[in-house]
Amino acid sequence: MIKDAIFGGSASAAEPAESSAAPVAVSDVDVMGNLEGLATEKGRKLNWRTSIVDLMKLLDIDSSLSNRKDLAQELGYTGALDGSAEMNIWLHKAVMRGLAENGGTVPAEFLD
Repeated sequence: MIKDAIFGGSASAAEPAESSAAPVAVSDVDVMGNLEGLATEKGRKLNWRTSIVDLMKLLDIDSSLSNRKDLAQELGYTGALDGSAEMNIWLHKAVMRGLAENGGTVPAEFLD
């Protein structure tokens, strides 16, 4: 859901429609530019650059602890699923790494 919200559509939207034309390559997506544009458009002051909760709120995704626990398990988090700062920081970085791995252009500061 996060990738779809930032990349501008569902995963199937990135797949070429059936035709005799050659497949269309997915180009890099400017993740930070898209997020900054969304923040400006919504006019909300959220700390989405470092907070997974605020990032999810910006994208209109449920940021409840239960949903973050599910996301953490999906992404392979092995620590306590207690909503701690450690879990939330790990989640934010994991999401940014995942976006980069799936065609997003993400500054290095968000990946380490």
